[in-house]
Amino acid sequence: MGIYHTEMRRIALALLILAGMLSGSERTRAGYVGSKVCSGCHAKTYSDYVKTAMGRSMVPAMQTRDLVPASGTTVQSGDFGFQVDLRDDGLYQSELQTDPSGAVVFQKSFKLEYALGSGANGITYAVRRGADLFEAPLSYYRRTNAWQLSPGYETTNAGFSRAMPAECIACHTGRGYGLSAAPSELAIGCENCHGPGSLHARQPSHANIVNPAKIPARRADEICMNCHQAGDTRVYQPGKSYLDVTAGSALSDVVAIFKIPLDSASAAPADLLEHHFSMQLSKCFAGSVGRMSCLSCHDPHAIPAKSDVAAFYDEKCMACHTVASCKLPIAKRAHRADGCIGCHMPKRDIGFISHSALTNHRIVARRDEPLPTAAFRQTTPDLPDLIFLNRSSAEPLSPLVLWQAYGELSDRAPQYESRYLQLLATVAVQAPNDPLVQAALGRKALRDATPESNKIAIEHLTKALQLGFKGATAFEDLATAFSQAGKVDDAIETLKRGIELSPFAPRLHKSLVLEYVKSKQYALAKAAMQRYLELVPEDRFMRDLLNKAGG
Repeated sequence: MGIYHTEMRRIALALLILAGMLSGSERTRAGYVGSKVCSGCHAKTYSDYVKTAMGRSMVPAMQTRDLVPASGTTVQSGDFGFQVDLRDDGLYQSELQTDPSGAVVFQKSFKLEYALGSGANGITYAVRRGADLFEAPLSYYRRTNAWQLSPGYETTNAGFSRAMPAECIACHTGRGYGLSAAPSELAIGCENCHGPGSLHARQPSHANIVNPAKIPARRADEICMNCHQAGDTRVYQPGKSYLDVTAGSALSDVVAIFKIPLDSASAAPADLLEHHFSMQLSKCFAGSVGRMSCLSCHDPHAIPAKSDVAAFYDEKCMACHTVASCKLPIAKRAHRADGCIGCHMPKRDIGFISHSALTNHRIVARRDEPLPTAAFRQTTPDLPDLIFLNRSSAEPLSPLVLWQAYGELSDRAPQYESRYLQLLATVAVQAPNDPLVQAALGRKALRDATPESNKIAIEHLTKALQLGFKGATAFEDLATAFSQAGKVDDAIETLKRGIELSPFAPRLHKSLVLEYVKSKQYALAKAAMQRYLELVPEDRFMRDLLNKAGG
């Protein structure tokens, strides 16, 4: 995949411009100007849009103070307590732990920086720690009108140490990617779906802005798929990142979305963030012969009033169906207030998970309708063990992309490990200067657990870091290899470098403490434990260890 460099690609791009899309070179020259600039000419559309869920996807936390009860709200989880408070300068969340006698073990408070979610289902909050954003332990859930533990915190208390991946933030923001500084646009904006607008703002024309309604349905859907189609793993093309996704361009040129093939003996898969995959399994989608898209039913610029929802979607259904299409007796239909979607796109019960798609996008005839046969025939001859959800051409995938996909899936699907190792041998030859490849070769050598393989591991892992790899696992692996070679000082320095880049990586801190203990540097071990607990106070293991050390 990747960017095409052929004459046919250039011709295709020229044709797409005539269809109302920007070419790659124009996109490069075009800058993002922000939705406020768009509102100058599209005031009504903008006014409607900012009231939608996407238009309110991320806001400063303080803007939600009238939506959520704050003062004195406390949620208890074992001996940990989490509290929400409204103070003069903003909303805060605190974490508190007590011992059996009721004495306070520690207490930490953080100002809530941003609120993610429109509030229709719930709101999750982010705090800033240094240049990064971290999830707050409590979320506000609209279904219960109450504060509860954020998703995932029911089983593991990460306190304020769960980093929010940049890719996740990107799907909630306009041009706020990374958020290391004040973002230019917080909520999802016009340019997320219409592409960079500086050229269009200077010289308004249909030819220099993306109009999803005027491009092929598949390409329009890819704009939505970027955030509403998770798959089982997503792998960026070589040299690409979430920053390179541009409305109107083939999504697969930036990221490949893979799904493990469905097993007919297993239960139907959940459709959380699997909107497009679910939709394309429906009879409606198949019967449309490529015409049906997300835009067939959704208006991104506006949402119907709650009292108009049923009628709004009924009208969408009636574009293809008639009243006679429904087999339910008219008398029974009259008693339903939710219209066609009440039966054919039923809500899913997802408990307290706020960040979710509540609607079944498979458009079933009845609630217990089994998956169609087509659901189990999604693979291709050249990729028989994975579904490439957003494939846009027959061009073979980069071995580097496939290798990463198999590697990321092998933990939960062991059948992929052999393919991962086969492709590792391939990419080791094809991409010897890829830092991720070198890190993987180092880990493989480390697992072989011989003196010679340990030496090879050090070579590969050192090269990975020299090439710019910043993942905490590579620092941990290299430190382990140094330690096994008796080079404790090198192991300690490697761990310190890793912690500097990834201060919230528990395994690096614990490994550093262990290396200090092994080298009998007890005072340094104690100081390392204290520094770590300042960052991650909820770590019981480390706190108990420090107490035993007289800390």
